[in-house]
Amino acid sequence: MAKGTFIDPKKDKSGGGKRAAMARDESVLREEGEGYDIGTKVPTKPITASETQDDEPVVSLERGLEVLRANLKTMPNDPGVYRMIDRRGDPIYVGKARSLKKRVTSYTHVDRLPYRLQRMVAECVAMEIVVTHTEVEALLLESNMIKRFSPRYNVLLRDDKSFPYILLTGDHDFAQIVKHRGSHRRKGHYFGPFANAKLVNRTLASLEKAFLLRTCSDSEFAVRQRPCLKYQIKRCSAPCVGKISAADYAQLVDDASGYLSGSSRKVQDQLAQDMEQAALDLQFERAAKLRDRLRAMTAIQQHQDINVTGVLENADVIALHQEGGTTCVQVFFFRAGRNYGNRAYFPSHDKSDSVETILGAFVGQFYDDKPVPPLVMLSNAVEEAELLAQALSEKAGRKVELLVPQRGARAEVMGGARRNAEEAVKRRLAENSSQQKLLRGVAELFDLDALPQRIEVYDNSHIQGAHAIGAMICAGPEGFLKNNYRKFNIKTEGAAGDDFAMMREVFRRRFARAIKEDPDRDKGQWPDLVLIDGGLGQLSAVQEVLAELEIDDVPLVSIAKGPDRDAGRERFFLEGKQPFQLPERDPVLYYLQRLRDEAHRFAIGTHRAKRSAAIKKSPLDGIDGIGPGRKKALLHHFGSARAVSRAGLNDLEAVEGISKAVARKVYDHFHDL
Repeated sequence: MAKGTFIDPKKDKSGGGKRAAMARDESVLREEGEGYDIGTKVPTKPITASETQDDEPVVSLERGLEVLRANLKTMPNDPGVYRMIDRRGDPIYVGKARSLKKRVTSYTHVDRLPYRLQRMVAECVAMEIVVTHTEVEALLLESNMIKRFSPRYNVLLRDDKSFPYILLTGDHDFAQIVKHRGSHRRKGHYFGPFANAKLVNRTLASLEKAFLLRTCSDSEFAVRQRPCLKYQIKRCSAPCVGKISAADYAQLVDDASGYLSGSSRKVQDQLAQDMEQAALDLQFERAAKLRDRLRAMTAIQQHQDINVTGVLENADVIALHQEGGTTCVQVFFFRAGRNYGNRAYFPSHDKSDSVETILGAFVGQFYDDKPVPPLVMLSNAVEEAELLAQALSEKAGRKVELLVPQRGARAEVMGGARRNAEEAVKRRLAENSSQQKLLRGVAELFDLDALPQRIEVYDNSHIQGAHAIGAMICAGPEGFLKNNYRKFNIKTEGAAGDDFAMMREVFRRRFARAIKEDPDRDKGQWPDLVLIDGGLGQLSAVQEVLAELEIDDVPLVSIAKGPDRDAGRERFFLEGKQPFQLPERDPVLYYLQRLRDEAHRFAIGTHRAKRSAAIKKSPLDGIDGIGPGRKKALLHHFGSARAVSRAGLNDLEAVEGISKAVARKVYDHFHDL
């Protein structure tokens, strides 16, 4: 097994003994980085009695201790991962241990536990364990389970976006260069990760100019008979129509791969030599093309905000900053000595968690589904650093080094990352302050009992009933909650095109599911305010649905566009009040308009995607027995689906790969026989 290294000049080399002493002496699981979602209510006094609801025990410290002691009877001393389960069957905490029995035993010493962990024990009604061979395996499994279950007593990384890569394909004679997200299943070379798609697009545009590689799909490449526009503007060498030989194109691919792998200086020097030689040979057109390629490479380097060639080759720089109760972790990606951008994260954790605990938990969860570079630089030391380095090394299949830089060029890079984290925290605090003020205005305007933590906004989109879509967006104190957005394909017969019927279907499906999945309303699935894009008719339709479902405590407001659909003249409808308008420059009105416009944008975008997919669908897709291969053969033979539909039976049978039986199916499909 590859071993990782942790370098921290502030600590003695005997860190393992200190960690073991902590486990023996403190027994409070501080080393595990436990935390809880900020929205969770935690008691400010010890739990000494059961809390009941409808005569059913909900939280009982005595019962929780009984559960732990019962599990301890058969708990092994092996390393592994344990999960504490609440009465709804949801994991509330995931932890790992070198010895499961010793770790769980520490929870039974209630007088040593902080009140938050007492609450956790009280909510536990069952435990599940997974025994592993080593503590390293337990750490990897713990990170995976935390990301999968999001237990509210753990430090949680809110990470719902994958990183984009540049892919140089390897499954075609003429390689394609494209932006790629998702799993790395396609054969080829992946370069990245990049922090955002904008940076990838900018880099790809420069790479097209520098290396003239194709970006078209394999299907487009196969049918093209003349060069596309990119060849005319000198961003592709047009291998599809033989404008470049296979050997010369392969050289371009090798140059691009070498450049992206870190050999940029070597590639540029060779191009400069070739340009000079072409000029000496009086091949001025070729020299001009090489000059343009050199300029494009220089442009890529100039677009990098921080170039650290010679300081960092392949590394991630992770810096943490805390201020005003908010924690930001900035991650910078450096590959081949170039900066591939950065991204800010705001993990959820308990206020009592230390920086070391938060950062260690973040690193474990961050690399659960991402490739690990050879070097990970941290702004602070983390708990169980040696174990974490070993776990990352095992995952990567090679040595991974964790480093806390103290001086020199690497420390300067870390200082820049820290400053970015600090600025991100300040922006978040300023945004939250402004957001809180707007939410207070919304609560006052609609007579809400408290500041809304979840606002849902609904809209519909269709064209004369075709491709009808219902859409829901969600917002809260931290802005738009895009991972909670939902789309609804309208299924009710006759509802498409009828806005009232569409709205009824959307709300019936949305709240029937909420009743089923969150009947106690403690999982955050119920809104504090619902906004509907529409007028009194839409509001009445929604009220009918909620009355059928016996829901009478969800505030409903509909927003109708003003005369001539002017922004600023919207009318608001809600039960028990006369319709009213807000002053045109009211900040709360601007906020509600943004919510309404975001719902409209999401609905329109979803509708267009559905419509585009339907347009791209071929008439051949609905014929039994016609798969991709036969479909391709028919289109290549006849040129279009329309030509296939007009073909005679004998013509269909003449297509290679189409039997008489299949030809009859195709003919009958289009001639309704």
